[in-house]
Amino acid sequence: MESENTGNIANQNRNELSKEENKEENKKDNSSDKKKPRKGLFPLVAQLLKPYQKWLYIVLFAMLIETAMSLAAPWPLKIILDNVVGKHKLPGYLEWLRDFSVSEQTTELAAIAAIGVVLIAVIGAVAGYIDNYYTESVAQYVANDLRQKIYNHLQKLSLQYYDTHKIGNLLSTITDDVITIQSFASTALLSILVDSLTILGMVILMFYLNWDFALIAVGITPFLLLFVARFKKAVKTATHEVRKNQSEIVSVLQQGLESVRSVKAFGRQDLEEKRLKDVSLQTVQAALKARRVKSLLSPIVAITVSLCTGFILWRSAGLILADAMTIGALTVFLSYLSKFFKPVQDFAKMTNVIAQATVSLERVQSILDTVETITEKENPVEPGNFKGDIDFEHVAFSYEPDTPVLLDINLSIKSGQRIGVCGPTGGGKSTLLSLIPRFYDSVSGEVKIDGVNVSDYKLTEMRNQIGFVLQDTVLFFGTIYDNIAYGRPDATAEEIMEAAKMANAHEFISQMPHGYDTMVGERGLTLSGGQRQRLGIARAIVRNSPILILDEPTAALDTDSEKLVMEALERLMKGRTVITIAHRLSTIRDADRILVLKGGMIAENGTHDELMKLSGIYAELYRIQAGSTPLVDPVNQNTENSDQNKA
Repeated sequence: MESENTGNIANQNRNELSKEENKEENKKDNSSDKKKPRKGLFPLVAQLLKPYQKWLYIVLFAMLIETAMSLAAPWPLKIILDNVVGKHKLPGYLEWLRDFSVSEQTTELAAIAAIGVVLIAVIGAVAGYIDNYYTESVAQYVANDLRQKIYNHLQKLSLQYYDTHKIGNLLSTITDDVITIQSFASTALLSILVDSLTILGMVILMFYLNWDFALIAVGITPFLLLFVARFKKAVKTATHEVRKNQSEIVSVLQQGLESVRSVKAFGRQDLEEKRLKDVSLQTVQAALKARRVKSLLSPIVAITVSLCTGFILWRSAGLILADAMTIGALTVFLSYLSKFFKPVQDFAKMTNVIAQATVSLERVQSILDTVETITEKENPVEPGNFKGDIDFEHVAFSYEPDTPVLLDINLSIKSGQRIGVCGPTGGGKSTLLSLIPRFYDSVSGEVKIDGVNVSDYKLTEMRNQIGFVLQDTVLFFGTIYDNIAYGRPDATAEEIMEAAKMANAHEFISQMPHGYDTMVGERGLTLSGGQRQRLGIARAIVRNSPILILDEPTAALDTDSEKLVMEALERLMKGRTVITIAHRLSTIRDADRILVLKGGMIAENGTHDELMKLSGIYAELYRIQAGSTPLVDPVNQNTENSDQNKA
């Protein structure tokens, strides 16, 4: 019974912990997603179109010509039916056609009408080509500008944004959503604009031909538009769900393909395939839901249009028999009627397309509205050449308001000093170093380089003077030469080779099939861990930065690789301010000063010998790694000894 109660209590605690974790996760998502006030979609579209105003004027002029030709298209047939076959006299506004015939013969008038058909078609075709070409040009360039704008904005966001957003979703927005917007701008939008211009002219001509029939058509249109508008919201909601699930597909695929080695190593291909199957089926269901709603619109609009057309045919028959209307006029009217309802039919058909474009614009805007938390001041300071002095003055930092990571850090590092940073996991080591290049900004206090707050410097120029060697060096798909030169693109071939020699990398590079021109796989997976680290060191050497940050550069290496990397690091560290995070304490034993971070505070500070004499956290960690004592928490040990003495 006691064990059952214990189990129930444990389950309750786990449930409570899970609830708290969910709350914290929700806070994290909300807090990191700081947004500017939403400006609406129209200002974004207007801003994107502004550089292409001249092209838009050309498109507008071509559309007007195309619209005029579309309105004129039925009139040659009216002339044939009324004035050639029907023997009616030409109306006064068409008497000028007689000037092109040498006699009153109807065959010549028929020839003129036939030529008119060809001319109208040719002019309309040329105008259609111009507006199609320039519309596509605008769409392509707008899509290009939009991709650049999104990517540029993403580059300016702090790492905190990426801590709470899936890369796959961002990739989906930059690719799929931009393509959707481009497709809408180059096809659907052009069709809507041409139809809208055409309908204005047709309304006037329809009232001229038969005003009561025109009233029927105009009277039905608002009801059709209201009917379509009611369904638009449902289609948009379903489309939003489709795009969300499509983004999830990209995320699942990206994670599965990037981690393919781990997937194969653990034999979890079935799990990854199931993940893709689940999210793919959700996408199918959402897409079918959107299609069900959309499929109702077009038939209903088509039936309404046919009822209107049938009524006009029935009424017009009586008017023609009573000589109140000609067959040619009826033909022109019916031609206009079909085109008059075409925008409504197109709108019904394109509701899904419009909804997709709207959703895509909203997803793009949600990224662009995210506040750039790492920004430059209006008149930033040129950093010049850093000496390398670094100061932390009462620095505090937290990812979430209720969860502090660093608490009142005060630290002064002199130029040329080597500082080691160690401590338990989660103590804030990496966060502390991330504040120096402004990957994050401190919540309070100041981080200074050479006596100037880092937020006052020009961001790019400041980061250019800080070198990095990380635990897992990221190599890009390309040549070894390009990967080393990534540290400084203007480095010469001699500088690249000298950096590789100093990093103990020249030897293994020379043994490769194409030397420095050898291609490395994505993320450098074709190289060993030690080789990647040495290329990372070469990249830092060629950068020649006065400040160097090393984040556990040997943590994942074997003994032989570590020896080569440490030799390279010794060359790299000469004459620089160096801060090294290390779990392997032997790598920072010779540092000028060692900081022990625990709970977001500097718990211990001193040289290796000084810290060993303290017999505190550092000494215990060092003895554990040296294998001389059992694993004991020195803080708790002091408490236990005190309790024993009291006893």
